[in-house]
Amino acid sequence: MDPTIGQARVEAGAIDAPIGAVIFDLDGVLVDTQIWWREVRDAWAADHRTTWRDEDERSTMGANTAHWARTMGERAGLAPAHDPDIARSIVDALVDRYRADGPPRIAGAIDAARRIAGGYPVAVASGAPRRLIDVALETTGLDDVVRIIVSADDVPHGKPAPDVYLETARRLEIEPGRCLVVEDSANGVRAGRAAGMVVALVPNAKVPPEPGAAELADLVVERLDELEPAAIAAIRVRR
Repeated sequence: MDPTIGQARVEAGAIDAPIGAVIFDLDGVLVDTQIWWREVRDAWAADHRTTWRDEDERSTMGANTAHWARTMGERAGLAPAHDPDIARSIVDALVDRYRADGPPRIAGAIDAARRIAGGYPVAVASGAPRRLIDVALETTGLDDVVRIIVSADDVPHGKPAPDVYLETARRLEIEPGRCLVVEDSANGVRAGRAAGMVVALVPNAKVPPEPGAAELADLVVERLDELEPAAIAAIRVRR
């Protein structure tokens, strides 16, 4: 991998500050569950005589639970009082699928995360609720290497706002500019950049990011297992 791919603020072996921690998004990066979210939401929408559109899915990627539950409720013409029931229904269905089938794997992603964790503190910062993150890490076996977990439900605003990434850096006790974010969506890339972090885009094959995401990212790699610790160590960031 060439760490100079993307914006000029990321250079190999040049400036002064090395990467100090790696922060992974969850869905679409470590587990191939973006399609599960869509299937569960589509089923819920059909039961409520409405449609969950592609633009709804894109706009809520990385959003916190309150945001996507309200969006679903609005599509179905339901009052905000129904939002907690909507959220519970979607999350319960996803947890059941994790427990029954195990999360769909992305080739090489889990092993790559373990290799990276051997050289760097790692964290997960996701729009998913904490209950879902926990079961995902448990069922992939990554719960023993991920030091810090932050859900968008833990902060005022989900992605594309920077809140979830800034809170993760705070808990890692590493300045945001020395964090490498690994994302698969445009909203996630925007969030990482807004937090002042270096962002690697790993496009998901089943749910590709919207056009323009690659141009926003600092690095683009086809698969997570291309992001080796040695390549991360070569990155230097301007401060």
